[in-house]
Amino acid sequence: MVASLARPGGNVTGLSLQSSELAGKRIELLREVVPGIRRLAIIGNVGAPTTLLEIAAAQEAAGKLGIEVDVLEIRRAEEIVPAFGTLKSDVQAHYICPDPLVNANHARINTLALGARLPTMHPFRDYLGAGGLMSYGADNTDLFRRAGGYVDKILRGAKPSDLPVEQPTKFDLIVNLTTAEALGLKIPDSFLLRATEVIE
Repeated sequence: MVASLARPGGNVTGLSLQSSELAGKRIELLREVVPGIRRLAIIGNVGAPTTLLEIAAAQEAAGKLGIEVDVLEIRRAEEIVPAFGTLKSDVQAHYICPDPLVNANHARINTLALGARLPTMHPFRDYLGAGGLMSYGADNTDLFRRAGGYVDKILRGAKPSDLPVEQPTKFDLIVNLTTAEALGLKIPDSFLLRATEVIE
């Protein structure tokens, strides 16, 4: 979408979520909560280019940790339930890639994951209210606030091509203890102390 972060060019600028760049960190956090994890399922809308980048980053990070990956490819909401039907019996956790399709169906995905007794890693806190286990990602509220500064600069005459794409500066680790209890997972106290928020 942009030529570079420092000089985007064209008529596009803004703030990055760094979602695919955080894939490795998310998998490391998941491994702390599910020690000995050997197989991970990743669900994502493979029709979205950003999802393909994140799947590739997650597969690479998992491979470095000796974790095998199964990708559940979806393109429409109707494909979510059949995708879960293809889960192998030795899958131990679920990684959810964000995009508008997944955003609209995260409650369904969490319900299916809970039914399969799989802990889930999400990019956003918003996904946890429907039974997700944990999320790690950019603080969206901070990004929304900072976006207002871009609007102000552009309305005052700045060209988007001259405004660098900014990276997140605040990241949130959220843990849903209600879901952990439902899954029979004991989250270490040392892990909970690092969390930005613990949902009980």
